[in-house]
Amino acid sequence: MDLQRKEVAHETDTDTVSWDNSIRQFLQQAGSSKPTPGGGSVAALIAALGASMTSMVGSLSQGEKFASIQQQISGVIRTISHLTGQCEELLQADITSFNQYMDALKLPKSTDEEKLERANAIQQAAIRAIEVPLRLMEICRAGIVSTYSIAESSNKNVISDLGIGAILFEAAAQSALLTIEINLGSLKDLGLKQQYADKVLLLSRDIEDLKSKTLVITRNRIMI
Repeated sequence: MDLQRKEVAHETDTDTVSWDNSIRQFLQQAGSSKPTPGGGSVAALIAALGASMTSMVGSLSQGEKFASIQQQISGVIRTISHLTGQCEELLQADITSFNQYMDALKLPKSTDEEKLERANAIQQAAIRAIEVPLRLMEICRAGIVSTYSIAESSNKNVISDLGIGAILFEAAAQSALLTIEINLGSLKDLGLKQQYADKVLLLSRDIEDLKSKTLVITRNRIMI
């Protein structure tokens, strides 16, 4: 979602955007002139795809050969399943926050009181528009922590897919970061703006570091 879009009313057809859409429907909607699903929703889907890769590797790392890590694998699969559910929620939350911002823009501004109410509503909408992708970044970090945790011990035959999962988590996080950055420009509270900026910087560093470590292990195991 982009809070810098022109202050015009957009036709939204949010009823057709859900986790149950076909890939074709979602891509057609995302590539259309309609504002939803936007970048935040797409990032949530990317994170879920990353989760699916980690889950698949975990599911193929079971049996007698992997008996020593079964408890760890089971924990990773449970965690990833929970994170996938959160990605689904955030896809819809991004659409909702965009619509709330558009509603705030449409508020009357004829009097000083109306202008103040409208400005406050826009600020609250901007905060919600930051909080949603921020939550997604936190999900990506949790997902890549799980991905990295089984990089050394999971099924070598599908280790490339685990690396792909790490890449997708990092891509989703970077996409969410751009959404946060553009919406930070709408915040008037400089202290709050700095708090968000500091938080996303730490998240970005953690995620990038874990992705890099996961890929080093992935490539080493591919070559052995």
